[in-house]
Amino acid sequence: MEIAEQFQDGEPFDVRAQGHDFTFYPSGKDRLAALLELIASARASIHLFYYFVADDDSGRQVRDALVEAARRGVETRLVVDGFGTHTRQIFFQPIIDAGGRFAMFNARRTVRYLIRNHQKMAIADGERAMIGGLNVAGPYFAPPTENGWHDLGVMVAGPVVKDLARWFAGLARWADEPHAKFLGVRRMVRQWNPGNGPVRLLVGGPTRVPSNWSRTVRRDLAQASRLDLVMAYFSPPRSFRRLIGRIGKCGNARIIMAAKSDNTATIGAARALYGSLLRAGVKIMEFQPCKLHKKLLVIDDNVYVGSANFDMRSIRLNLELMLRVEDPGLAETMRAHIDMIAAASEEITPALHLKRATIFSRLRWRLGLFLVNVLDYTVTRRLNP
Repeated sequence: MEIAEQFQDGEPFDVRAQGHDFTFYPSGKDRLAALLELIASARASIHLFYYFVADDDSGRQVRDALVEAARRGVETRLVVDGFGTHTRQIFFQPIIDAGGRFAMFNARRTVRYLIRNHQKMAIADGERAMIGGLNVAGPYFAPPTENGWHDLGVMVAGPVVKDLARWFAGLARWADEPHAKFLGVRRMVRQWNPGNGPVRLLVGGPTRVPSNWSRTVRRDLAQASRLDLVMAYFSPPRSFRRLIGRIGKCGNARIIMAAKSDNTATIGAARALYGSLLRAGVKIMEFQPCKLHKKLLVIDDNVYVGSANFDMRSIRLNLELMLRVEDPGLAETMRAHIDMIAAASEEITPALHLKRATIFSRLRWRLGLFLVNVLDYTVTRRLNP
């Protein structure tokens, strides 16, 4: 039987760590059910931000749940990214008609339009929140047998949800302002203080200095003795690759990337970097059953989960959010979860990589790396100083 037919996303699992309750949803159907339950259970407020919401069955279910929330008097807000969302605004009109609020983030067609607000969050009553890599569209909730995205949603209850609510409020205020300048968003990212506790909300964005998400993950990598990483898109800056290589030389770096995607350039970009990482002793694997969209890092006892990929754009340009939880028990649980993903992945040995690396393949991989890390990054960065 093929790996794709054997593999199952897995059941939800709960972890209590550092004064917070976490429920992880590896399966698409469970992620959609949890999101709908979160909206239905909201008593005072339900606030959502997504990179995109599609006009399909899942998008309609979420929209209609928001309409019902607004009708029962819940403060209802939905913000979507103007770059990522191609759904016509009339699709969201029922939310407004029911008394809710809807806004496009950065929808104006200027050079700022090239910046993606890639965050995903849903917050109920300032008490519970769902984050992760998922957008609201059918493929993010479909099973592997239907080539759905293998992803991870996380429901969180605890003090950090107040930080999420505060961060959402700032984004929503900016999106509501018709003449808001992008400098305001950059200031929000630059001034965000995640604190120094074991559970932190980290944010990223196009600032002149590294964001707290970029700084923190880099510092953890520099001090780490073990790394387990599962990423949809992997093409980090050279300095980050050196840190991963250093961990690999100790025999404790495992990274799992996509073998399937909706963007073949991102697969090529990752494969263009395999050679140096393999030489450093990094264990590289590619997930086989379906498209991979997960964003998960476990660095020693630190678990990172959220919206950010591990590529140039997510580290230095996109507006992103990542939850960092320092907890040995949670780290052990998430490594066991990664073991399940590894069992459905193909190890890329030096011999296999060499066999794949024909002249044509290397040219294609380098082109992917140029498109993802050089052209896209350089154009966006220069147009958004």
